[in-house]
Amino acid sequence: MIPRYIVDFDLNELPKKHTDVIVIGAGIAGLYTAIKASERNRVLMITKKSLFESNTRYAQGGIAAVFSDEDSPEFHLQDTLAAGAGLCDEAAVDVLVHEGPEGVQDLIRLGTHFDEENGQYALTREGAHSQRRILHANGDATGYEIVRALAEKVLANPDIELWDDHFVLDLLTEDGECRGVLVRKPDGTDTAVYGKAVVLCAGGTGQLFRYTTNPEVATGDGIAMAFRAGAMVRDMEFIQFHPTSLCYPGAPRFLISEAVRGEGAYLRNIRGERFMDQYHPQLELAPRDVVARAILDQMDKTKSTYVYVDITHESPELVRHRFPTIYEYCLKFGLDLTTDWIPVAPAAHYMMGGVRTDLDGQTTIRRLYACGEVSSTGVHGANRLASNSLVEAVVFGRRIVDNINRLSSSEAEADAANLEPRASLAEGAAAEKRLKLQKTMVRYAGLRRHQAGLARGLEELKKLQDVYRSKLVSREELELANLLTCAFLMVESALYREESRGAHYREDYPQRDDLHWLKHTTMDRTNGIGEERLACLNGKATG
Repeated sequence: MIPRYIVDFDLNELPKKHTDVIVIGAGIAGLYTAIKASERNRVLMITKKSLFESNTRYAQGGIAAVFSDEDSPEFHLQDTLAAGAGLCDEAAVDVLVHEGPEGVQDLIRLGTHFDEENGQYALTREGAHSQRRILHANGDATGYEIVRALAEKVLANPDIELWDDHFVLDLLTEDGECRGVLVRKPDGTDTAVYGKAVVLCAGGTGQLFRYTTNPEVATGDGIAMAFRAGAMVRDMEFIQFHPTSLCYPGAPRFLISEAVRGEGAYLRNIRGERFMDQYHPQLELAPRDVVARAILDQMDKTKSTYVYVDITHESPELVRHRFPTIYEYCLKFGLDLTTDWIPVAPAAHYMMGGVRTDLDGQTTIRRLYACGEVSSTGVHGANRLASNSLVEAVVFGRRIVDNINRLSSSEAEADAANLEPRASLAEGAAAEKRLKLQKTMVRYAGLRRHQAGLARGLEELKKLQDVYRSKLVSREELELANLLTCAFLMVESALYREESRGAHYREDYPQRDDLHWLKHTTMDRTNGIGEERLACLNGKATG
């Protein structure tokens, strides 16, 4: 059903380019990996829009790492395992919590300025963290500051060639190895690019849903092209919905950071009642999946489309200083964070699953690596701990580069062609089909799922399969094919996992079932859907 390639081509007829390392994507994973790889390699960095358009750019809360004497890697590990609902690979989390502080120090050396108080880094706390370990920048603009610092280094680096506004169509493989990528240039022509390693840093899948905190570029391109090439994907049923995105007429679904609750904000229903005591002992700082479903339950009970975030009891000076971006954004719509309750609702936010990797970022295809939200390292399990994503990208980006530096150079090229007669999509069809896909995912594969709905969703997605048999020209059409692929992977995985765990909630199987489901869900083109036992640390699986 899902084709090997999404466009027609013949490599013998295309121009070719050779480099050492190809990095796809422009978030923290792509920027940092490109910088580290350039120390010993020629790097080609490909972005489908620009260096400044990625999920990282919009990250508000911060980056989690142990910087306090009261904190420890063991505390960070236990918090991550608890949030991950039993599906974290403990070995991967162990790497994260021990190598994370040095990774953050590296960001600082590269020019990132984190907020300080009294000569020390200002640390905050977010949901499901037992300690204050979140570093932030400019109050609530951490992602923007990291992108600013790293992008400056990339643009000034003579060993990094940047291709902005280029679309990577597919991975080129030969004899079980990734040899390069097929790229569509801004003028509509295609080029084959070869290197000794390809690193996918292409971000997540938020645009699968009508309501998302993600930018328009988050269309699952990296996951889709890796699956088409034969790589294993894992845990695709686990998509995190952020509990609190702005829900106000005329306003986009702007993220109201979890750090707002970390600094003491309350959640209230439309009657003005606090309600989190009905759902979790950690109240507003419960894990995100718990908070998101609690909000949805309150919306149902009160027949409302939103609840409120209330931080009006804190001093206006603290609020404006700590959350300048959120404060200014809300003011655009007549909402004052210091005096008004802010209407919010859950929105698709982060993909916990993705392309399966080992502890060095290596996928199941040799010379193909994945880093950041596109990857499934095993760190996040069934429900990502807040602010672990940025540090994950740095820790595993460095490990990827160390692994690539041990690879032999490769001038090998792929020998492939895909020459099938295809009819063009009708004008406007891509936008129409994308909206139908998003509505299907919201209705049948959102925060609450059940077998009948997921099966119906799968049938609705199958009605869109003509996309795969069409001649795809525009970026909108190409993104539609990638979104459809990710939608199939997510819905089939959600149907397969007959339990509720973390971000995956089945109304027909509402209980977590460690006896039968303490394992990963996997999919690949050859074997279809399957299972994988958890990785272990010291011989003991997490549970």
